Amino acid sequence: MGCFACADDVIQKSTATREASPITKGQRIYAAHHSYFVQVPPILTEIAKSAGIADQVIIGTKYIGGSKAIQHWNLKDEDNKAKDALNSGTTDVLVLTPVYLPDEGIEKFARMGLEKNPGIRVTVQEFWLPYDAYEPHYYDPPKIPHPDKVDHDAQTVAGLRAMHERYFREMDALIRDVNAKLGKPVVVVVPAGQAVIALREKIIAGQAPGLKSQADLFTDPLGHPKPALQALIAYAHYAVIYRKSPVGLPVPAVLASLKLSAADAAALNRLLQELAWDAAMQHPLSGVVAR
Repeated sequence: MGCFACADDVIQKSTATREASPITKGQRIYAAHHSYFVQVPPILTEIAKSAGIADQVIIGTKYIGGSKAIQHWNLKDEDNKAKDALNSGTTDVLVLTPVYLPDEGIEKFARMGLEKNPGIRVTVQEFWLPYDAYEPHYYDPPKIPHPDKVDHDAQTVAGLRAMHERYFREMDALIRDVNAKLGKPVVVVVPAGQAVIALREKIIAGQAPGLKSQADLFTDPLGHPKPALQALIAYAHYAVIYRKSPVGLPVPAVLASLKLSAADAAALNRLLQELAWDAAMQHPLSGVVAR
């Protein structure tokens, strides 16, 4: 079966022995990311503080549009703050937000991080597909033109799941392979894309307070997040980074821009928290254990 079978065996064994309790100490976090993560760091800081985690530190962030992890890895050494953060040995969590595979940068960063800090975790944000389509060639040669218009509201739950299935499967396989090579689950998944599909399902069913359509989540055809989606993604990262449920935390400032009633804001906030936590518990590579 090759390395994938070996990887599954490693994950299964590590799952039985890994530390499953919530993390209460603030984590030192560096993020090498693209535009689907830009708004998350300040929201994550607010969420952590509201949960009583006052000592979280965002060491730094680096934005490269539409980027893979390898693009961050290949930055010149004098400009590569991600490598600096790992080489310090004090980084607890490295956040990566790769687009489509192949992406050898994930393994390269994980190896470097593990050498400098045996307890480091590298989180990979599995994203929601740009333009509501599985199309790697938006980013890799030969590049194809981006669509000018996308009808987000035309999507069905079945269609969303089908189009994301290949991306999720390929990314999970890569992460299992990397962890097998490293001998421990250094790389974990932040199931952002899975949480987004769950939220879109709630919107379609009319069960998302303050959100009337799927288009209410996005600023443009590509799928950049509006406030509700920004909050959802931040909750997903919090759930994985701290292995703690965000359910019950107060409404974050980012949702205030929606100008909802207090009751609707509270209900929407709780829904986002529940969806993020549920996605983290359900994903076998998140490092989160249901309790």
